[in-house]
Amino acid sequence: MSMTLKPVERAESYLGEGCSTPYSAADNLGRWTWSFVQSTVFRWSPRPWHGFRARLLRLFGARIDDPSKVVIFPTATVTFPWKLRLDDRSMVGPRVNLYNLAPITLEYGANISQNCHLCAGTHDYKRWSMPLVAKPIVIRRNAWVAADSFIGPGVTVGELCVVGARSVVVKDLPARTVCAGNPCRPVKERPEPRSE
Repeated sequence: MSMTLKPVERAESYLGEGCSTPYSAADNLGRWTWSFVQSTVFRWSPRPWHGFRARLLRLFGARIDDPSKVVIFPTATVTFPWKLRLDDRSMVGPRVNLYNLAPITLEYGANISQNCHLCAGTHDYKRWSMPLVAKPIVIRRNAWVAADSFIGPGVTVGELCVVGARSVVVKDLPARTVCAGNPCRPVKERPEPRSE
């Protein structure tokens, strides 16, 4: 009497299979603590208290030399304060999402308008486990990212660059240009701003 063994069926692979968090216990604890502070004290602070919110961020490790010279609105969201650098005269507008899984830097005078999303992380879609791929974002001196724009991982926006509203930026943008679109591309040169 012979027995026929059935082949062992393997379950189909799926995205996220075998994935695990890339963060340490200390990172997770810091993120949860910051999340609580951000959703209460930070969010409830009066709108003009930009320096107060900058001090909270600095308390959690953000690189901010002079909190009194930074503008950050109470509805802005920061994922990891210790991966954020805000230079003097930089501004983070209402409902901006700084999803800084890698460092995000706003240089002197950089301006991020309302509803922008700066996303410094993605996933390696070529692997079933989809591991995190995090790349820094840099917004150079006096660059302006206009409302509702998306800035992807690894992007540098050049000095004095203007990113038009609702643009999708997935590649570096040159200095002193006006750029717009999906995908965002240079449209024309930006003249030197005038003093009034």
